[in-house]
Amino acid sequence: MSDVTPWSEVLELVRPATVETLYMVLMSTLVGVVGGLPLGVWLHMTSPVGLTPKPLLHRVLGAIVDVTRSIPFVVLLVVVGSLTRLLMGQAFGSSAAIVPLAIAAVPFFARLTSNALREVDSAIVEAAVTTGAGKFRIVWTVLLSEARAALVGAIGVTMLALIGYAAMAGAIAGGGLGATAILDGYNAYDDRVLYVSVVLLGVLAWGMQLITDWVTKLVDRRRAATNV
Repeated sequence: MSDVTPWSEVLELVRPATVETLYMVLMSTLVGVVGGLPLGVWLHMTSPVGLTPKPLLHRVLGAIVDVTRSIPFVVLLVVVGSLTRLLMGQAFGSSAAIVPLAIAAVPFFARLTSNALREVDSAIVEAAVTTGAGKFRIVWTVLLSEARAALVGAIGVTMLALIGYAAMAGAIAGGGLGATAILDGYNAYDDRVLYVSVVLLGVLAWGMQLITDWVTKLVDRRRAATNV
């Protein structure tokens, strides 16, 4: 059994790991939002309650989104290993982990976006249609505008999920706090490193939730002020 790591060395271990985890989560969230938002809008638009109902296309899109979302992340890490190597030049490290994280984030956020848009009051959408507004304008100024608080919440949920996924990525040398907890903590029988890594993952999740809640309330207040 190895000696317990001094607290000063524990901090030296977890500090860069925390930065790596934030890097992985924020970058993959960005890709997830950029890719998932239009996919979610398209999914909603082709639904029975959308502006351009297309049942067959909607079922196909929904199946792709749901099947991709249902793949366990650990399995996804292995499956996209070749793609990760092609894009990043390697299949390990924090940058490489962004590829499977982003692939997991896109359908996840797309489904949350579709659900958020479905909650928009249909009367508001119908009113915009009667004014002769184009579909793009309705999507931008009505659907996305009315659902912005829910979309901010969806971004927060996505980030929280990605924190867990990023920790899993550490199981196969993905970097970040997950790798530190497993390699330097669990495998090295060092409880200090293990527990500090786990606590920091929880703190990151808690902090992101607080920020998301604050932004959601801020957006809600602005929307209320606009509607007065």
